[in-house]
Amino acid sequence: MAVAICIAASTASFAQQGYPNKPIRLVVPFPAGGATDLFARTLSQKMGEKLGSSVVVDNKPGAGGGIGSDLAAKAPADGYTLLLATTSTHSIGPALSARLPYDTVRDFTPIDHVGNAPSIMLVPNNSPAKTVREWIDYARKNPGKLNYASSGNGTIVQLTAELFKSQAGVFVTHIPYKGTALAIPDMIAGNLDVMFDSLPTGMPHVRDGRLRALGVTSLKRSPLAPELPPIADTLPGFESSTWFGLYGPKGLPADIVGRINTAANQALADPEVKDKLARLGIEPVGSTPQQFAKMVADDAAKWKKIVIDRKIVNE
Repeated sequence: MAVAICIAASTASFAQQGYPNKPIRLVVPFPAGGATDLFARTLSQKMGEKLGSSVVVDNKPGAGGGIGSDLAAKAPADGYTLLLATTSTHSIGPALSARLPYDTVRDFTPIDHVGNAPSIMLVPNNSPAKTVREWIDYARKNPGKLNYASSGNGTIVQLTAELFKSQAGVFVTHIPYKGTALAIPDMIAGNLDVMFDSLPTGMPHVRDGRLRALGVTSLKRSPLAPELPPIADTLPGFESSTWFGLYGPKGLPADIVGRINTAANQALADPEVKDKLARLGIEPVGSTPQQFAKMVADDAAKWKKIVIDRKIVNE
């Protein structure tokens, strides 16, 4: 028995040393053409070059990212199936549903925090507020009279607005849309008072003079829109970003985790990758697996508190 165990361990070690020796599948739990998919395709090409094997994007959309995430969680822990997860799948999803087919901590191996996409605070041009402070003062003087748009119940757009309301101490009515793009015409017409839209989709309207941006949701100024002050300058600690991260199934060997982490961080440092991500409105990050795990734990706890305190449901 001892000999068999030694042989098995030796075989496993040899297989890991030869990793990778076939294509790696990167599961994207959202449709092709979206931000997560485009990020995956940008990252996978350079990662493949660093690993010496192709990294193939496999879109498995559905259930708010749950279908693809579950598939990745149940794959063999051999490094040949990875997941590009987001805030939706591993921070907000668990807070909104106790019936996910996977446990975001128990069923995955964290590998790397690869990117953040901050949002911006948009107001119509007819808004009396020119700064975040002025908008908060305006809302406090008009409790219940102002509204905010979102891309639907339980989305990062709604939760960001609710986090803002909580920290600012204001009462603003929620108007959900089926996507922020559908709310933009009403924002431009002055029928909506505020919306926290993603930077790449919101900034073109600001730069074309159709809307006004008051601040960015990252803790520091974003290199993608350096002219915008952080909302945290007015509300200390305020932060909301869509994060992107690489996971493997639970039990992924540490040496394989290390190889993938190194390749991903090297890819994120590549000028070509940085340029492509900037055009997507995504800031490259890079981390250790431990730093990534802690970030997700803190982020999930923050959104769970908002979901419970603000009684948010995913309808």
